[in-house]
Amino acid sequence: MSLPFFTRDGERFVASESTRGPWSPGHQHGGPPAALCARALEALAGDGALLARLTFDFLRPVPIAPLTVTASVVRAGRKVHRLRAALLDAGGEELVHVTAVALRTAPVLERAIPVPEAPPPGPEAAAPFDFPFFTEATGYHRVMEIRMARGTWGDPAITAWMRSTVPLVAGEPTSPLQRLLVAVDSASGLAVTVDPKRYTWVNADLTVALHRAFDGEWLGLEAATSVEADGVALTQARLWDGRGPVGISLQSLVIDTRRDMLKTSMEPRP
Repeated sequence: MSLPFFTRDGERFVASESTRGPWSPGHQHGGPPAALCARALEALAGDGALLARLTFDFLRPVPIAPLTVTASVVRAGRKVHRLRAALLDAGGEELVHVTAVALRTAPVLERAIPVPEAPPPGPEAAAPFDFPFFTEATGYHRVMEIRMARGTWGDPAITAWMRSTVPLVAGEPTSPLQRLLVAVDSASGLAVTVDPKRYTWVNADLTVALHRAFDGEWLGLEAATSVEADGVALTQARLWDGRGPVGISLQSLVIDTRRDMLKTSMEPRP
């Protein structure tokens, strides 16, 4: 039976095996920690605000262990709030640092003015998919439902739909933004152009920019990765829900040989 990503223990959040990522059995995938930080930022932003931009710096591998989250208002303006949050380990060391911009929303225009775009095929018309590079029996890959809409895994550009099958925090409803962030860090795992038997790819950061609130369970990712010979890569993704485009994401990646990465998996992230 699959477990929620986290369980509350007072002020701490105890991570389950559902958070496990692909590169180390003791470390989390980036999605659940990002969503946990967003949970704290949503509480600060309050109703009637859109968290329009979130930038996550992954400073160190996040262990599958009890964690705490801190969040504060950097500047509270009339129309724009600037926020920050941090994910800390049991010793108080910062693992993830987040900055965010919350924009006030109000009925200003008579209607939305979207950019004309052809939507990808929906999840109901897409083929089921499993990440092939996870090595453990339990982990993030077992609690995420994935449907491949365009392309083949291994292509530099691909379109897929993703949704979580477990709550972010046990006993709590998972907000739309939290659902988006649980999935969006997987863009670099979808648009993969290197052989996972020979190489690993780790994103040092994640930026998500939204022009409206996410709606529904399924997140569509039109992801593309550009890889350079010196081991630097960039993943960009156009984000969709059932209503249309929602925003974009960016990830800066470091690619390394698998043997070297496994040796240094306990070292600080770049």
